[in-house]
Amino acid sequence: MTTTLTAKQAIIDSVESHIDDYMTIVKTLYDNPEIGNQEFETVKVLVAYLDKVGFETTSGYIVPTGFKGVYQSHKPGPTIAVMCEFDALPEVGHGCGHNLIAGIGIAAGVAIKEIIDQFGGTVIVLGTPAEENFGGKVSMANAGVFDDIDVAMMVHPGSKNSVGSRSSALNPIKFHFYGKNAHGCHAELGKSALDAAVMSYLQINLLRQFVAPHTFIHGIIKDGGEAANVIPGYASLEYYFRAPTMAYAKQVTEKAIQAVKGICKANGTTVKTEVYECPYEDTVINYKLADLLTEKYEELSVPNIQKVDEVTGGSTDVGAASYKCPTIQGYIKIVDDSVSAHTKEMAAATLTEQGKNGLIKAAEGLALMALDLLEHPETLEAVKLEHEENIKTLTAE
Repeated sequence: MTTTLTAKQAIIDSVESHIDDYMTIVKTLYDNPEIGNQEFETVKVLVAYLDKVGFETTSGYIVPTGFKGVYQSHKPGPTIAVMCEFDALPEVGHGCGHNLIAGIGIAAGVAIKEIIDQFGGTVIVLGTPAEENFGGKVSMANAGVFDDIDVAMMVHPGSKNSVGSRSSALNPIKFHFYGKNAHGCHAELGKSALDAAVMSYLQINLLRQFVAPHTFIHGIIKDGGEAANVIPGYASLEYYFRAPTMAYAKQVTEKAIQAVKGICKANGTTVKTEVYECPYEDTVINYKLADLLTEKYEELSVPNIQKVDEVTGGSTDVGAASYKCPTIQGYIKIVDDSVSAHTKEMAAATLTEQGKNGLIKAAEGLALMALDLLEHPETLEAVKLEHEENIKTLTAE
């Protein structure tokens, strides 16, 4: 009991005594936002800090702007990863608060490092870039990074205190339409790729009535021709097909593809499809980890803690990690409900007192979770067993 109390206090002291450092990191990233796969200066800032506090670091890890900071204790034990996101958005900068996620991840990782020698194991601060579009975690999952990790965790800022939510699987498909150019006054000599695209756009929209709940289809006409007096020989559509699971997202995608092929056959054009961005898996919820974060948030007097949101919404590459190892993405409130994600207001909130308090509570919550998993192997085993059963169920569908 004495060891536990001492370790808990060490975690609190670690986070709160270095909070000025962490908020400096948050501000530096806010002032110098970099979009996905271009976060080179950001990585230098984060890795330099991890080097300074005793982590063994690797830059350019798996992807050019990925990184890994590792601290191994002198005793065997589990490997716990704290994930950092740090990519910004065009125009609004850190409108999704990833600069604060980076601060939370660094703070939690350092706090776990302070106590892990007592129990044994390894703590990893994992820099996962390009969450918004290009899926750093997907690349890392495909490379086997999460295969030897016992638990991966992170907290995202937002308008609520929560212990997780389901996310939609995302299948991004581009349709390339090929026809034949002709003068607009001799359209009979051409084949309009734009007509095929427009007809396909309408037909795909009609599919929305016939999909399961919480399934979303949204797209744009990306290319539609260059001049009004030329029958377009090329056009394209870009679509996101989202669903509660990737298996169902692919079913809906295939329905759309078959419809488009029929349209092209009817008007003499052809179509090719490609996956034009990184597909994102749905997030596998681990309820034992959610319960553990709830417990730690309550210990820290975090108010109005919401349970796991079972309704799928947006998509995240956290899903890729969640298929490989027990994973949790909690949320910490830094704004009220009137502020949306992906806005300048959300970005500005990361620098406020509420943003600072959110960093403290989130980092302490994650580190206290890690302490529980390190100190109680039976808890970790229960977490891992739930994950194994979840994956068996999902892959059997």
